[in-house]
Amino acid sequence: MSQALYRKWRPRLWDQVVGQDHVVQTLQNAIRSERVGHAYLFAGPRGTGKTTTARLLAKAVNCLAESPAERPCDRCEHCQAVNNGRFLDLIEIDAASNTSVDDVRDLRDKINFAPTQGKYKVYIIDEVHMLSTAAFNALLKTLEEPPPHAIFILATTEIHKIPATVLSRCQRHEFRRIPVRLIVQHLQHLCRQEHVDVDEETLTLIARQATGSLRDAISLLDQLASTGAPIRLADAQQVLGTAASQSVIELVDALLERDAANGLSTIHAALDGGSDPRQFARQVVDYCRNLLLVRMGNGELIEATPEQQAQMTNHARRFTTQTLLETIQAFNAAAADQRSAWQPALPLEMALAQLVSEPTPASQSEPVHSVEPAVVNVPLPVKTEKAHKTPASKEETSTQPAGEPSASDAPAEQQLGVVPAQAGQADDDQPDQPESGSATQLQTILENWQKIRQRVKTQSSPVDGLLNSCKSVTMRNGVLQLGFGSEVLKTMMEKGNNLKITRKAIQDVLGVEVQIACVVVQGKGSNLQLDGDIEADGMVSTALRLGGKIVHKE
Repeated sequence: MSQALYRKWRPRLWDQVVGQDHVVQTLQNAIRSERVGHAYLFAGPRGTGKTTTARLLAKAVNCLAESPAERPCDRCEHCQAVNNGRFLDLIEIDAASNTSVDDVRDLRDKINFAPTQGKYKVYIIDEVHMLSTAAFNALLKTLEEPPPHAIFILATTEIHKIPATVLSRCQRHEFRRIPVRLIVQHLQHLCRQEHVDVDEETLTLIARQATGSLRDAISLLDQLASTGAPIRLADAQQVLGTAASQSVIELVDALLERDAANGLSTIHAALDGGSDPRQFARQVVDYCRNLLLVRMGNGELIEATPEQQAQMTNHARRFTTQTLLETIQAFNAAAADQRSAWQPALPLEMALAQLVSEPTPASQSEPVHSVEPAVVNVPLPVKTEKAHKTPASKEETSTQPAGEPSASDAPAEQQLGVVPAQAGQADDDQPDQPESGSATQLQTILENWQKIRQRVKTQSSPVDGLLNSCKSVTMRNGVLQLGFGSEVLKTMMEKGNNLKITRKAIQDVLGVEVQIACVVVQGKGSNLQLDGDIEADGMVSTALRLGGKIVHKE
């Protein structure tokens, strides 16, 4: 049976460790000065060299070389014994399968025995975060004051699960993800040694697939080299289930053009070609992340050819930052969605549909999702009785109820929620219209809203909780509309006697009976507190509900 490449080419000397110079340098200095600690904690992602470095440290402290600077020498009897797995004083424990307190007590009882071969007994506890709380507690005293001949090296991929009492007793070293450039260089060296015919573009794909894990990268190379034939990019994409970069670019083009049909065709063509749906989603996220870096002025952080850089710059210029964030969030959710195994393409299709769906009425004039809210520069109407005063400036934001006519389907007056004047009546007579009565009634309800809720609470606390979640209160054609942030809240409010209880509370407090309707609104604003000089059902308040801001007030 042939040996796996990652085991065959495991580093045996300090200078063979890839991408962890900050850890290696510290440990080498400790060996040279003969100031090796009694407990170490190696933390970092999988495949970054934690166990390998632990074994190198075990070799170094037991190496027979005369000069500490040469340890480990990889030539002496002890170094060769460690390489071959027969060094009796190196004890490796898998904490995932030895989690109980009895396992730790057994270790604690045996640790007092003197080393058999070397100078130190080295205990490497891998995946130490899997130990139970009782096991950690049993280990504490020994970890703090071990015998002079014992060294503990703990390794973990989830350092947040390690108790603080253990962390404080160890020298902590953080292992980092290895850059793509260093992984590619190491893979090229392995390919030369193993006589594997592979081009650099394929090695780059393998390195990106490994996401910073050198062991994963070597395992992928071993998988591809098992055929014995030359490895080319198309073969690697087929075996690894990755889509060609052109498919990602075509999907991004479809997103920019809001072309759902072309986007779906691109997704299904990539999946039919053997791409894994989740991996394809990750590639889209990775590409859009690069676009975000370019847009934020950090394009030099991206490892790409000049042609790819030019393509990314072009795409980044056509996106807005907000749209890129939404795209990354949508496809990142698709990559993490494991509930649609029966229809693998569904998360990708849903992400595409979400991003190319029609914009909201407040942002239909934008080719992509709007980043900044619209700003309405309108003079605020002043009531007759307050004409001699100069009111203070104040910004108001609110939301538009769902189900309202589209901005492109209604006249300008109706888009702002203003009822057109009847024939033969001047504009300055509009304040005398019946609508002003609705505005007055709405203002009265808003001013007494807390009293109404208190009355409701005496009848039903759940209804009061729903009213507390209400995002907007408006009056339309004599009907009081309660705006909620989701269809769920709207449906809950419409159930049972909830609306009847609310109408009864309004009648008890104000002495009037009002019809109530529930709607779904967009955004997070609320208009329950309005400026006293703004008519609640007028043009300005409606513009505010559509997302506008008052920037000047006269």
